[in-house]
Amino acid sequence: MLTSVKNTLIALACVLFFGQSFSQSTYYLTAPLVFDGEEMHREWAVLVQGNKIIAAGPVSGISIPENAVRINYPNATLMPGLIEGHSHMLLYAYNLKDWDSQVLKETDAYRTVRATVHARETLLAGFTTARDLGSEGAGYADVALKKAIDDNIVPGPRLLVAGRAIVATGSYGPKGYDHDQQIMLGAEPADGNDLARVVRDQIGKGADLIKVYADYRWGLNEETKPTFTLNELKLINEVTQSSGRVMVAHAKTSEAIRRAVLAGAATIEHGDLLDAETCKLMKELGTVYIPTLAATESTTRYKGWKKGTEPEPENIQVKKKNFKLAMESGVLIGMGGDVGVFPHGQNVLEMELMVNYGMKPLQVLKAATSVNAKAFKLDREIGRIQPGLKADIAIFSGNPSVNISDLRKVLLVMKDGVVYKQ
Repeated sequence: MLTSVKNTLIALACVLFFGQSFSQSTYYLTAPLVFDGEEMHREWAVLVQGNKIIAAGPVSGISIPENAVRINYPNATLMPGLIEGHSHMLLYAYNLKDWDSQVLKETDAYRTVRATVHARETLLAGFTTARDLGSEGAGYADVALKKAIDDNIVPGPRLLVAGRAIVATGSYGPKGYDHDQQIMLGAEPADGNDLARVVRDQIGKGADLIKVYADYRWGLNEETKPTFTLNELKLINEVTQSSGRVMVAHAKTSEAIRRAVLAGAATIEHGDLLDAETCKLMKELGTVYIPTLAATESTTRYKGWKKGTEPEPENIQVKKKNFKLAMESGVLIGMGGDVGVFPHGQNVLEMELMVNYGMKPLQVLKAATSVNAKAFKLDREIGRIQPGLKADIAIFSGNPSVNISDLRKVLLVMKDGVVYKQ
């Protein structure tokens, strides 16, 4: 067994040096702990053939094929590849360069090249699937990135992409520039009946889902206010659903959340100002909450807050309070950090904050695997360790169901049966 693992490691070192991945047809994987997406098990084994899991269960019940590459890690946890619920591959941390400068001063070509690195960092962190919720001024570069990953040109997670995303006219940025100039926006504006055409156009250009900004900072004093009317959101979702896709909504205020949920949004992104009424509505209609705690904390720190040595600002206190309210109300909570606001590859920060804000580590693991998979309509393919599903597997040193930060100790990443990190 040691010889086969040694040979595998040598081969992987060679191919990773050249930027490629390495694959064997059959793998026999073992670790002391196996999290199947729902429960933690001890002394399980997982058998992978091609790009599928063909067996999973107690070691004693699984026969090992002669040609199988055996991989075992002591003091480790094997689990489904993690699913990032809210990312922006075309952005990078705002403390390095602000959003306006990225959108207005960097070419789409440059941003796309950077995004290939972001995709690789995400995959090697154990995230084998990610939703990319808007290219933020880079057109359909996310569609091209997805294709490059699917065609094995660059390594990265399996992507669900939103393309340009949709905003109400006059609401989105960049703002504050001379009106005589034609300033490129970070998303596509549309209103009224034209929304149907824009939804169809974005789908035609490769969007896997439709993202709408149900509110934004366009109030009289730049406060966040709802943008689209309930009927407009219903029209967007009607057209979206007719294509077999889902609508997801950026919504922070309770009124915008209410409208988006009633219109049929599959997920609510951010949800900073959830209240008891909107939580009840989300629970009744099965709407999933993607809290993006890490984005709020990161942007607050970028503005000067010294976490741990200074009192928590009001926005952090509100976020904590409403995350707790969502948990207590029984709202289904997925995992998504709005990564891009903070560095790609550091996605686990969101999961650490979910624990810090009161969620049990095991529930956080579920949020980033089976819950996200179901919310994104991928539960027949990924999100669990189960025969017949895709061989998306990650192994971490330690036990993240006790210490969530063990997810930073990545030992192995497999996507579609291909080992990308070992």
